[in-house]
Amino acid sequence: MKTRSIVLGWMGAALALPLVGCPGGVCPAVRFEDPATAIASYQQSREPLRVMRAEARVDRRDEEGRIRGTVMMFLERPDRVRFDAMTQMGPAAILTSDGTTFELTDLREDRFYVGPTCPSNIERLLGIPLAGDEVALLLTGQTPRIEATRSEMRCDGGTYHVTLHGSDGRTQTLALEVRPEDREQPPDQQQMRLRESRVNAANGALEWRVSWDDYRAVQDPSGGAAVTMPFRIQFEQPSRGIDTLVRFESIDLNAEVPADAFVQEARPGLQVETVQCE
Repeated sequence: MKTRSIVLGWMGAALALPLVGCPGGVCPAVRFEDPATAIASYQQSREPLRVMRAEARVDRRDEEGRIRGTVMMFLERPDRVRFDAMTQMGPAAILTSDGTTFELTDLREDRFYVGPTCPSNIERLLGIPLAGDEVALLLTGQTPRIEATRSEMRCDGGTYHVTLHGSDGRTQTLALEVRPEDREQPPDQQQMRLRESRVNAANGALEWRVSWDDYRAVQDPSGGAAVTMPFRIQFEQPSRGIDTLVRFESIDLNAEVPADAFVQEARPGLQVETVQCE
């Protein structure tokens, strides 16, 4: 089953969004010296984010064409996800994963797909070929990382550029931008925004790239501090011609999670099909 066969038909009107570059600036007066410490500091700033509920416009381009539409998202870290592809009449497709089991209701084709959670199954609806926990990271302003044997870091234009080197020759570069108002603060008080994560093969070819932009403060209703969230995320995988743009219309944090949010049962009349990981 191809992704396009499921999502074609529920995608709606055009979405034209200009690319927005990262603002320039000067590096902090006192800087992080260790790449691992800089990454850990950023991860710690995301710890209060446990649950995200959002509405987004998704615009996907691949070798088969272009697909666009509205998706309702519900994520619970580390790996529970739900995506409802919407039409004016209601949901047309619903994807859930509890971290282990993948389930997809396709109301246009009257089918119910079930199988293991893996990148190829998550891609069937969202168009991002990553595992559930990796997708949850991307949508909350974080990134999966390669297994690195060494790392290095430099600061340029107010941004830390961390490069991870894998034993297989692959590299990953992260761009962590320091807020202008924090550039006179000591490293442990510098608030950063992840702007880019890029993985290159041993031969230098780009495997995938994610960029985050349009950061806005979102209040935690449980009383915690506001979390700065990216409202624009772009995922690119050149080898497959994939370019998926996610533009959030709204984001709510740490909402109560219903017991059945990340599981489904086949509705009466749907043909059940077991799918495997490609």
